Amino acid sequence: MTPEEPMYTVGVVVGTHGLRGEVRVIPRTDFPEVRFRQGSVLWLDGGTGPARELRVEKARKHKNVYIVQFAGFHSIQAVEPWKGRELKVPESALMPLPEGQYYIHQLVGCRVVDEHGRWLGELSEVLQPGANDVYVVRRPGAKDLLVPAVPSVVKRVSVEDRLMVVSLPEGLEEL
Repeated sequence: MTPEEPMYTVGVVVGTHGLRGEVRVIPRTDFPEVRFRQGSVLWLDGGTGPARELRVEKARKHKNVYIVQFAGFHSIQAVEPWKGRELKVPESALMPLPEGQYYIHQLVGCRVVDEHGRWLGELSEVLQPGANDVYVVRRPGAKDLLVPAVPSVVKRVSVEDRLMVVSLPEGLEEL
């Protein structure tokens, strides 16, 4: 990992578990079984200081969190300050995605046009309310456009060209 390489959050430490240095982590990844398996390397966000490299010693799933112990940290005092901090991986360690799927950071900033090439705005955020994602398209001088991330609406994505082509259902633009 190089210092200038972008880092991406894969989990958030939400508290300690027991007295032996285990932490409770809410996963922020589609691949928690890979990120939190024994031997995995994660980086603890340093806040105002440098990030700290950590190696997973052991982990197990418990309800909606992972209980993780990192090598060299075996007391509650050592890990208490980590509460609220993010666990990250460098861009070079991101998992490859199947064709047609994208990481959120690849989509944010894309120009959004309709099937006729009419510019609609820029994708500014991805909401994840449940059944499907919703793309927030920022439009200068108008309300944001909420585009459902479904194949019938999103016709083409080119992360290389930073472009998304959509077919808006009738009436969606007026909402």
